[in-house]
Amino acid sequence: MTGMSGGVDSSVAACILKEQGYTVLGCTLETTENKDIKNAQTDASDVARTLEIEHFVLDLKDEFENTVIKYFTETYLNGKTPNPCVFCNKNLKFPSILHFAKEKGCDFIATGHYANVEESNGRFLLKKAKDETKDQTYMLYRLTQDILSKTLFPLGDMTKKEIREYAREKALPVAEKKDSQDICFVKDTDYCEFIAKRADLSTLSGNFTDISGNVIAFHKVLPSYT
Repeated sequence: MTGMSGGVDSSVAACILKEQGYTVLGCTLETTENKDIKNAQTDASDVARTLEIEHFVLDLKDEFENTVIKYFTETYLNGKTPNPCVFCNKNLKFPSILHFAKEKGCDFIATGHYANVEESNGRFLLKKAKDETKDQTYMLYRLTQDILSKTLFPLGDMTKKEIREYAREKALPVAEKKDSQDICFVKDTDYCEFIAKRADLSTLSGNFTDISGNVIAFHKVLPSYT
C-alpha cells in the first residue's frame, strides 16, 4: 500500500515498487477541504490510472481536525512552537495507512519520503537518505518499531534529480509538478489567520520589554514570529 500525495515523489515510489514486482495499491488521505488537497487527490488518481493500479481515498478530515489541527492550535496557544508534520506522521498518517493496508491484505506500506530503514539485531533503524539535501528522517524520527518494520522507502537511495528523470522517462503526469514544502492545511503560511478562526488570539498580544521592564515595542502573538 503506497501513500500517494499526488506529488512526483510518491508517484515515483509507486512506480518503482510496481516495476520491482510488488502488487501495488495506492491511497490518498483526505485531510481537509483545502483546494490544494483536492487537486492532489486528482493528481494521485491520474497517476494511479497511468500505472494501472487501484487507488483509494481515505476520508480522515474529522480525525485530522481532532488530532493534528487541535495539536497545532493548542501548542501555539500554550506559547510553544508545534511541528505538525512530525506529529501527524506518528499519530495519524502512517498508522492510518498501515491500518488500511492490513484491511486490504497488504504486507507493507510505502511512501515517497527520502529516508531508509535498516534492520539490526532485531531492531529497525531509520537511516538518512542518499540525497542529504532532501533527507526527511527528522520528520519520521518518532515512528514506532511496528510501523518501521512494515514500511518501505523506495526513494531512499535516489537523488531528486534522478527521481525527476525517472518520472519523465515513465511519462508520469506529475513529472514536472512543483515540490510542496508548506504545511498542507495552512493557506499562504498565514498561521495567525488560521488559528484565529479557532481561538481568540487577542489575549496573547503584549509588549516587548527589556530586563529593566522598559517597554520597547508592542508584539503580536507567537505565531507571528515562529
